[in-house]
Amino acid sequence: MTTPFGDDRPLWEPTEEVKQQATVTEYMQWLWREKGLNLRTRDELWQWSVDNLEGFWASLWDYFHVLSSQPYATVLEERKMPGARWFPGTHLNYAEHVFRSYSTKRPALMFRSERHPLVEVSWDELKSKVGAMAQALRLLGVQRGDRVVAYMPNIPETLIAFLACASMGATWSSCSPDFGTSSVIERFKQIEPKILFAVDGYQYAGKPFDRRATVADIQQALPTLEKTVLFPYLSGAFEPGGITNVVSWESMLAEEAELTFDRVPFDHPLWVLYSSGTTGLPKPIVQGQGGILLEHYKNLALDLDVKPGDRIFWFTTTGWMMWNLLISGLLAEATVLLYDGSPAYSDMGALWRFAADTGMTLFGTSAGYITSCMKSGVEPGRDYDLSKLRALGSTGSPLPPEGFNWIYEHVKRDLWLASVSGGTDVCSAFVSGCVLLPVYAGELQCRALGAKVEAFDEAGQPLIDEVGELVITEPMPSMPLYFWNDPGDQRYSESYFSMYPGVWRHGDWIRITPRGSAVIYGRSDSTINRQGIRMGSSEIYRVVEGFPEVLDSLIVGVELPGGRYYMPLFVVLRPGVELDDELRARIKGALRSGISPHHVPDEILVIPEVPRTLSGKKLEVPVKKILMGVPMEKAISLDAMSNPHSITYFDAVAQKVSALKNA
Repeated sequence: MTTPFGDDRPLWEPTEEVKQQATVTEYMQWLWREKGLNLRTRDELWQWSVDNLEGFWASLWDYFHVLSSQPYATVLEERKMPGARWFPGTHLNYAEHVFRSYSTKRPALMFRSERHPLVEVSWDELKSKVGAMAQALRLLGVQRGDRVVAYMPNIPETLIAFLACASMGATWSSCSPDFGTSSVIERFKQIEPKILFAVDGYQYAGKPFDRRATVADIQQALPTLEKTVLFPYLSGAFEPGGITNVVSWESMLAEEAELTFDRVPFDHPLWVLYSSGTTGLPKPIVQGQGGILLEHYKNLALDLDVKPGDRIFWFTTTGWMMWNLLISGLLAEATVLLYDGSPAYSDMGALWRFAADTGMTLFGTSAGYITSCMKSGVEPGRDYDLSKLRALGSTGSPLPPEGFNWIYEHVKRDLWLASVSGGTDVCSAFVSGCVLLPVYAGELQCRALGAKVEAFDEAGQPLIDEVGELVITEPMPSMPLYFWNDPGDQRYSESYFSMYPGVWRHGDWIRITPRGSAVIYGRSDSTINRQGIRMGSSEIYRVVEGFPEVLDSLIVGVELPGGRYYMPLFVVLRPGVELDDELRARIKGALRSGISPHHVPDEILVIPEVPRTLSGKKLEVPVKKILMGVPMEKAISLDAMSNPHSITYFDAVAQKVSALKNA
């Protein structure tokens, strides 16, 4: 059932058939049969999952039939953060659980790029190549715990290399080939890799990019590197150019070998992910094989309702944690859909065509992509066969109510929309979706199972129906084991536990509604605090980007001497549109009436682009720092940006702010 946007009725509600077929329903029935727990609603299930952490995570171990060399004696040694130790003494392997999903009835992967037509990868092919790759890595001297890194796009070869590493207990890390040289080096150099996987280049938006010179520069900066494996993705021919000490991808697969699995301790490092790294060195976040295994089983099957035989997709690169979550779809016996290229090439229908051609059941994307579709006028539901599409996921930034409404009007009316919010830090969601619950415009349906999410005020007191800091008050298995090369866990503690000792502060503003849903208001470290009133930037973006003339926007607030405040709004306008007095007045009027007079900017300025990270997030904090007089090179790492040229505009605005300070 759907309803028009503008009231408090749900946009969508599950039918009884959907509820009965949901994996989370099956899990609750299993809890009753096996554990004697009569949990009748999703809310009761969540409450039990966070009040009885040990019982909840132990139940997932049993429900998903986790394979271990020995039974667990203790689920959680002590409820503390940081330093929680889960399932000590157990030994398992992530890749072993992936290949339990082996089937001859469905492909393991489906892949398309701008340069390559749609292809399928069978489980036989995947298993054969992973086994051969693991053996080849052993012959190169790779052992348990060695770091293997990849400068590779979202293609089957990247997944093959990762699974080979996971099967033998090596630790994986990856960057997308659109990352700049220094950005890659800043990440990989910290973890001292032994092997580098790389491509010779890639294509994006129809343009080829030769990356061999970049790969050579990366090699020079990594003294621990012993060998580079080159996959000729761009040219199709093994031509290393300036890359030295290199072997071909083809040669690594030349000898067949049986795939075996090294069962490692539960907290053995599976991969290293990185914070966005807008300033300073990116934080190398280490996550364990067991913690990720349990969290991804839970997140995919119980939160996102991924079922055996589903075909799931998330638009991502290998430099964003959503790639890591996507490939774990193999754990849930789904076919994983990989796409490499621009979502707008050759037009905004590219991903919707991919959905139709693959029989996609879950379409995962970002709020930014949905907004772009809204602006472009694309009509997915009218122009493409989305009959198999059951769910749509959105993350990366808050999806405004208008985005919810557009999906139900222009994509599919009978569609479960799961807007989710989490982070690289846990490689999962804190606030998620549930197919048992209704969907309300602008709201995330519920807190994720096992995630004790609360909103705290400055004094550390919980809030209901008020905006506060998003905190996690109980540990989760996929929280970082540590940051690489962080003596005494100093950076780790400062990153999450400095505001509320023993409580994880994530850095987002959240409001938890009386019905248990949530609204995310953006990053708390980029909060606008005007005349003592705190404002989340997402509220402003929702109004401003609702104007058809506005393609994108950015707002920051700068404190001035004498208690004064300067709050400029930067807008990217549709081609041919001029920011005249009439448009300025309409934008300010909409903010005044739609939110409050406090949200009206002091000035509206046109910019060509909004500065964004490599994963597409708006760079509010670095822009604020530049306006406050921080030199650009200290405010942001240009290699951490997807559009570094866009930041130079703000130098001129910084001079204006400097004049205001002295006025």
